[in-house]
Amino acid sequence: MTRARAETWGRRAEGFAALWLQLQGYRILARRVRTPAGEIDLIARRGHQVAFVEVKARGDLRAAAEALSQRGTRRITRASNFLLARFLRRNDTARFDAILIRPWRLPVHLKGAWLGD
Repeated sequence: MTRARAETWGRRAEGFAALWLQLQGYRILARRVRTPAGEIDLIARRGHQVAFVEVKARGDLRAAAEALSQRGTRRITRASNFLLARFLRRNDTARFDAILIRPWRLPVHLKGAWLGD
C-alpha cells in the first residue's frame, strides 16, 4: 500500500471510529490533535469520562492490536499531558482507549487499553 493510500485509509478509519463513538453516546471533542509530543487521533467525552483515543486500522484484529506499540502508547500518553487542562473539567477522569478497525467488521473499542506513565 502506498503512503497516500495508507493515509486515506487511516483518515477514513478515524472517521468511522468517531462515528462509532458517537453511536455509543460519546461526544467528539477533537480530531487529530497535534502537540509537541505527538498526535492524538480522537478525544471524546461521555459524561465525566474523557477518552484519548488511538485508532488502528489493519486487515485483521491481531495486526491492529499488535500495532499498539509501547513506544506509540508512551507518545500518546505524553501528548495527552499537553491537553489535560484544555479538555478536562472538574470531576472528570481521563483514560486511554484504542479502537481497532478492520474492513467490513464492526470496530473493537478497547476502553482503558493502557495506563499512562
